[in-house]
Amino acid sequence: MPLQLVTAPAGEPITLLEAKQHLRVDVDDDDVLIGSLITAARQAAETLTGRQLMTARWRLVLDAFPGALTMHVPSDAAFSLPGHAILIAKCPVQSLVSIEYLDMNGSLQLMSAGDYVLDTACEPARLTPVFGKTWPTTLPQIGSVIVTFDAGYGPSSSVPEGLKSWIKLRVGSLYGHREEVAMLSRGRIDPLSFVDGLLDGYRVSLV
Repeated sequence: MPLQLVTAPAGEPITLLEAKQHLRVDVDDDDVLIGSLITAARQAAETLTGRQLMTARWRLVLDAFPGALTMHVPSDAAFSLPGHAILIAKCPVQSLVSIEYLDMNGSLQLMSAGDYVLDTACEPARLTPVFGKTWPTTLPQIGSVIVTFDAGYGPSSSVPEGLKSWIKLRVGSLYGHREEVAMLSRGRIDPLSFVDGLLDGYRVSLV
């Protein structure tokens, strides 16, 4: 689904001091470089997992509201993914800011917050109309629905340690090998297979 970053996070899940302690760097010469590597590693973690670590605002753009013909939740199912649900794959979703849509006149309308319900207990988060309501009719044109939401764990102290450990290890790799390839003069270096496994429990699946 097309996701657009509206407001970037104000900080990073690990500090410059934490990164330098991991790298065993005491001088300040490479502070700017290390800071940029932290950002790059955090973005890589978010791409690989489908998560947002620090709070950011996102926009999900759709061509129409889904499942106009399946506006119901199975009565005998303890959990379901109803056909009219919008799935928000950037996790964890903190709050929904707005749902806007183009009506049949091409005018942008704001959907009332009392007409939909957001379930953040599952990942991806589920978004549907409240019971008794339906999604409004939209202009049959691409980009007719805009869902704006905030996602992320909040402060860095709330970001899981497994994700922060992966970032530190990735920063160490990027700092130690600053080119596209590494030229080794002697010996053999094998990657640590467990490193990317740190992300396994945090990967968001749409299935």
